[in-house]
Amino acid sequence: MEYKEQIARDDQTYEQFMKNLEATYPFERMMSRYRCAMMEIETKFNVLNEEYSLLFDRQPINSIKTRLKDPASIIKKIRKLGKPLTLKSMEENLHDVAGIRVVCSFVADVYTLAEALLKQDDITLIQRKDYIANPKENGYRSLHLIVEVPIFLEREKRIMKAEVQLRTIAMDSWASLEHQLRYKKETLFNEQMMQELRTCADLSAELDAKMNDLKSQVEHQSPQKQ
Repeated sequence: MEYKEQIARDDQTYEQFMKNLEATYPFERMMSRYRCAMMEIETKFNVLNEEYSLLFDRQPINSIKTRLKDPASIIKKIRKLGKPLTLKSMEENLHDVAGIRVVCSFVADVYTLAEALLKQDDITLIQRKDYIANPKENGYRSLHLIVEVPIFLEREKRIMKAEVQLRTIAMDSWASLEHQLRYKKETLFNEQMMQELRTCADLSAELDAKMNDLKSQVEHQSPQKQ
């Protein structure tokens, strides 16, 4: 049975539409494709991590976390963009339904892994935002990539979008704590509190710089693998 895109009618409540959306097979199928995209990219990073382990006797990736946007967040973002509430609109306008966060040991690893991923011939870069070189006003640092990756299903090949975030352990710790402070409480941050956050972010960046420098010194003294 051919599927017609589900659009929220004026007399439907937000909650009703969300429940209806979650219950539809086409929506489940779409989310399954995004999960496949996450698995494809996660596998690519795991392969790179294994290769670097053999080449350099260490693994640049500390952890990989994946996240699939929940229906409520999807609908909220589509509404904020002023786009129609349809699956087609979701696929065309939302680039972060599938999210992969790669937490690295050192800043240099962030750029090395990003470059290695983007060199792969089945990965297409859609957008790059370097919040390490240009931190956000609150001090947030991370490298964001929006990429397209093919997934191979039983009867078709689909090109899916995903957001990849690469950051160091220090950046990830700061972002996690900042999220808890700002979004898990009902307290509004004043300018002094914002300045404290930026100060902590600067200290985090200083730690990364010192550890990166130590890494360079160690590598300079270590014999190269043949």
